[in-house]
Amino acid sequence: MAYGAHVAQVRLESVTKRFGEGDDQVTAVDAVSLDIHDHEFMILLGPSGCGKSTLLRMVAGLEDPTSGDVYIGEEWVNNTQPKLRDIAMVFQSYALYPHKTVRANIEFPLKVRGVGKAERAAEAQRAADVLGLTDYMRRKPGQLSGGQRQRVALARAIVRNPAVFLMDEPLSNLDAKLRGDTRAELVDLHRRFDSTFIYVTHDQVEAMTMGSRVAVLNAGRLEQVGTPQDVYDFPASAFVAQFIGTPPMNLLPPGVLGTDDVQVGIRPEHLLLTPGGRLQATVTQIEHLGHEVLLHAESAAGRLVARLAPSAALPAMGDSVQLDADAQHMHHFDATTGVRVS
Repeated sequence: MAYGAHVAQVRLESVTKRFGEGDDQVTAVDAVSLDIHDHEFMILLGPSGCGKSTLLRMVAGLEDPTSGDVYIGEEWVNNTQPKLRDIAMVFQSYALYPHKTVRANIEFPLKVRGVGKAERAAEAQRAADVLGLTDYMRRKPGQLSGGQRQRVALARAIVRNPAVFLMDEPLSNLDAKLRGDTRAELVDLHRRFDSTFIYVTHDQVEAMTMGSRVAVLNAGRLEQVGTPQDVYDFPASAFVAQFIGTPPMNLLPPGVLGTDDVQVGIRPEHLLLTPGGRLQATVTQIEHLGHEVLLHAESAAGRLVARLAPSAALPAMGDSVQLDADAQHMHHFDATTGVRVS
């Protein structure tokens, strides 16, 4: 299907999805509107159960919206079958055919479309070359590692040359090193392909390192959309402030370093050991991580974490310390709604 000049643009208008009926009804996605630009790498980020996978499945056509509209390009696709939407989806589970070779798995989408044998073989080889699978083409999925199987699933999506790639937590089954390597591969793939990527994850590291923009969801609602740096530097709510960042932002109770109707947030890197600082605390843990030190402390305002340079003069466990932050590094949120205030 051709969607016009901006073939890969995706637009969601007040999309809602409810499951169940009556008292058992659950709203998984609540009136989400989102413009995903042509050739963008959009990350849908949020905790388990926030609605991000359901949103992705509605773009794919695997779930029907209860209300609202889904567009690919300028075409309304609510009633369009998944196979006609010019999308390719990569799942968390690899969903490979165990009895087929790697080559046959990669070729399968083209075979279904009636593409000739020679062309199928050429396209499969091209995708295998891109993902480093050339030496495994005759193997079955059971003879591959988890990372290799995930790359086969990616290659199977690539051969379709879709307008939109949809990826539902594709790296969550991989070990830490392989996740890092595959993140880099996906970013490189995005640069090379004239397609839009929509990528679901609960992992903020993936969001910060891969996305052109990040859409943060919470309980089915869209909390914020922006570049990874904007979402980190200017969180739109207390939820976003604490979800983005490791360790998360220190969120002080109302009335501490602010008025009674405001919560003040301070990133760990901006919370400083300061003689005479306004936050009195007792050191409970010191984590030496090589490139940085995390200082944990208990105060009347709750648990605090400060990120320090490894060369800093450090207190000892059990020491009393004073902590503070410059006003320019304090974030303010409404104590009732959690929404950012100026």
